[in-house]
Amino acid sequence: MFAKLETLPAPLLELVAEANGAARAIPPLFPLSASVAVNPFLGQSGEPLAVTAARLARVAGTRITPERSVWTGKFAAGEILEADLLAALEAAEPRFGRLTLADVKAALGGETAPAEALPTVADLAADVSGIDWPGLIEERIGVWAASHFDQGQALWQPARAGGAFAAWREFASRDLTPEIHGLTGFGAFVAATNRSHWRAIGRACETLEVSAQAAGTAFHRWLITLSGWAQYGRYLLWQAELEGAQDNTVTELLAIRMVFDEALFGLYGAQIADRWAETVAAHEAPVTPAHEIAVDAIWQEAAERAAQRRLSETLSAGAARARQGRPEVQAAFCIDVRSEVFRRALEAQDSGIETIGFAGFFGLASAHRAAGSDVVEARGPVLLRPGVQSQAAESGEADLSRRYAARAGRAWGRFKLAAVSSFAFVEATGPVYAGKLVRDALGLGKAAKADPAPQLDPAIGPEARVAMARTVLGAMSLTGGFARVVMVAGHGADVTNNPHESALQCGACGGYAGDVNARLLAGLLNDAEVRAGLRADGIEIPADTVFLPALHHTTTDRVTLYDQDLPSDTWAADIARLRGWLEAAGQLARAERAARLPRAKGGADIARRAQDWAELRPEWGLAGCRAFVAAPRHRTEGKGLAGQAFLHSYDWRRDDGFGVLELIMTAPVVVASWISLQYYGSTVAPALFGGGNKLLHNVVGGIGVLEGNGGAPRPGLPWQSVHDGERVQHEPLRLSVVIEAPRAAMTDVLRRHSGVRALFDNRWLHLIAMDEAGNLAWRYDGDLKWVPFATEGQADRAIAAE
Repeated sequence: MFAKLETLPAPLLELVAEANGAARAIPPLFPLSASVAVNPFLGQSGEPLAVTAARLARVAGTRITPERSVWTGKFAAGEILEADLLAALEAAEPRFGRLTLADVKAALGGETAPAEALPTVADLAADVSGIDWPGLIEERIGVWAASHFDQGQALWQPARAGGAFAAWREFASRDLTPEIHGLTGFGAFVAATNRSHWRAIGRACETLEVSAQAAGTAFHRWLITLSGWAQYGRYLLWQAELEGAQDNTVTELLAIRMVFDEALFGLYGAQIADRWAETVAAHEAPVTPAHEIAVDAIWQEAAERAAQRRLSETLSAGAARARQGRPEVQAAFCIDVRSEVFRRALEAQDSGIETIGFAGFFGLASAHRAAGSDVVEARGPVLLRPGVQSQAAESGEADLSRRYAARAGRAWGRFKLAAVSSFAFVEATGPVYAGKLVRDALGLGKAAKADPAPQLDPAIGPEARVAMARTVLGAMSLTGGFARVVMVAGHGADVTNNPHESALQCGACGGYAGDVNARLLAGLLNDAEVRAGLRADGIEIPADTVFLPALHHTTTDRVTLYDQDLPSDTWAADIARLRGWLEAAGQLARAERAARLPRAKGGADIARRAQDWAELRPEWGLAGCRAFVAAPRHRTEGKGLAGQAFLHSYDWRRDDGFGVLELIMTAPVVVASWISLQYYGSTVAPALFGGGNKLLHNVVGGIGVLEGNGGAPRPGLPWQSVHDGERVQHEPLRLSVVIEAPRAAMTDVLRRHSGVRALFDNRWLHLIAMDEAGNLAWRYDGDLKWVPFATEGQADRAIAAE
């Protein structure tokens, strides 16, 4: 049915390569059930910010740096110094032209002209006809795609055999809406297209005279008009490649979009031919930053260096508290920035409390099946395939009962929503739900009972379990000095009536809460056979040490302890004391967070927000994230990082061969960069990369949200997640990664991982080395080279010398 690539002519193969490249220029959109933060510039990591800004101005008509007024205010307030600007100018790429300090300061005089995307054929046709062809195309593709990609929200499912292009051809050949609006013969035109989407793309390029040289950004432009549908197609490609397979959904969507423009060109070609030829010529031109874009990139770099200067001052202020003897409690939290506030509050309760930061999946990327469920949840970073199988532990009889109840619930739900029975259901049983609505609204429902403790697949043998435990403890830099109670705390968010709930969960757990991973690790480390194996490897866990799984609820800053998972009640007194510390820490954390949340009436108001059906901002999530620090905890302990830093515990002296360093730089750092850049993109380019207005959201297909009742899903974060109604709550800065480790070891990691190196070489991330005194000492300068990290005094001397 579909043409094989080897049978295509050479010119068309060039277009295929360009189409596949354009597909990878689009970021993936993960479905709402397990959404995770995605770097919106994922497809541009091989080029610097200025080039990407020029590219997205061409294909999306958007800027990707803050407005000039932001820089004006920061410079006037002394937040950005001339020293920061000079440092940014010195680091700028000379191929974009040498700018001077006078050039960048002159930019403070006003705003640049709004960016304008190159037009599509539909845009040009709209200009000459007065018909909103771009809007009509978006609406008709949206109607088809909402049905085709539906994940079970709709009760009636269409046939999906043959792929997206085949399904759309069948739909569009019978869809009269374009013809009613004037696109005469469109159904027959679609029916006459080749069944191969590659050949359809080739014919459209021939009709529109789009050369291979123009195709790269022209294809990108068409995909941008598909917004969330193209991004969902990119997600399907992402998932397929994780499994070693392939998926053509993105390029099939491209073919669909191009067929519309091909048909419109047949109708309006005589009127728009000259302007379209100019557009194709513009697509053929190299993507080169204009002067204004280069200036904006300098200001962005200067703002980030200013933030790094302040971070250096914070980290160098004060000394860590002295520790003596065995800690009373060790508490391992996710590196999530929300944990920083709670860790600081918990450590303030007693000098015997020590906290640890580690990626929240705790080294166990699990394909997990919850109690009574047939759904397998990937509870691990989306960068990785699940490495282990796990499921809730319960008897066969209990499992059968849960499954029966779940299936009965699904059947009841389908009855409630069915096309005919839904009306009778509301008439007959609607009043019965009044009490439940009141209880839910007031938070008076029964507390959910925890699932039985999850268990690893029994097929994982003793040696493999010992190896897993050894790897995780080594990665946590926790191979000795164990406390009597070691709390392993995943994190999750409690919210009501929020389609983006999974975005507030643990990103390292694939958009799920981290309770399963915490309980799996605690169970593994409490196993006597595993401990015996660790002992043989030189890791001695005392007999009186227990690993206690927990869940930190980030919305309410309360902690659930799963002490029912423990082998005995030997530690009851220790756990009772820990509960008191956790409650007191929660009060401090809630008070700190309440000061930032709009309309919050102190810490006591936080729990109410989690239960409020109308609350737009139950918490701020990771808004404000700007730094990642991998170092021993005493480097950051007691420092006021304001919930803006990912904190990963790491001691390079215990890292023989630097395997842990490699893991940190290639997994947690990359995940943190996705989070940081999603918040960045949703803030500076909300129309392109943001989730829109929560008040207008409607869930579509279980995939994403529409802003209104049609069109394409909105990717990224809702505006209310980055803005409080008066000002932006996330300062758009690319992440500064600070690692205490030898520079040679970090250089070696970058040398062996080109994808990670590209992020740093093109400054989508900044890499800074911390020295043995805890100072920020060296800056990675790209091309595997380092330069001294200039302090404010050094920079002032540089200005004086100039």
